[in-house]
Amino acid sequence: MYSYVGDLSKLTHNIIKSYCRSFDLAVDCTLGNGQDCDFLRENFKKVYAFEIQEEAAKKYLEKKHNNVEVIINSHEYIKDYIKEEVDCIMYNLGFLPGGDKNITTIYEASLESIKESLELIRPGGFITVAAYPGHEEGRKEKEGLYSFFKTLPKNKFGVMEHNFFNRNSNSPSLIIIEKNLI
Repeated sequence: MYSYVGDLSKLTHNIIKSYCRSFDLAVDCTLGNGQDCDFLRENFKKVYAFEIQEEAAKKYLEKKHNNVEVIINSHEYIKDYIKEEVDCIMYNLGFLPGGDKNITTIYEASLESIKESLELIRPGGFITVAAYPGHEEGRKEKEGLYSFFKTLPKNKFGVMEHNFFNRNSNSPSLIIIEKNLI
């Protein structure tokens, strides 16, 4: 088992804990089974979590965490719900582990959400995007988002990819976007 190279979620959490400057407000744009949301609620004062699958959202709500607000809607509507600056926004794209693999995040919705997130994130804040190209929509999503990420102005955003080189081309990857302090 690897301590660094094995688990993208663990790597993402480590980056956020190590480099975020403020821990007031975070957003989990893809709640799913709640592992990222649990990490965020333990480290941030307030967390918003988006989930389109009502059953998954209700299951997480049963935990009754007082610093998490679950929103049963697509993350593409992030600016309809969040009006203040955010310290960290997480995306774990693809489908719900253990759920219906036909229900996936969609490129157009993810792109819209990420564009809006770039405006919401405070200077020095982070957006993390875990992409899973192991299915058709996931490949489309990764290709489209990567094309968009390449257009981000380097004076405003630092964009870095973590990728597995000795796995097949369908292996997951992690993008970290940091908003410049200036």
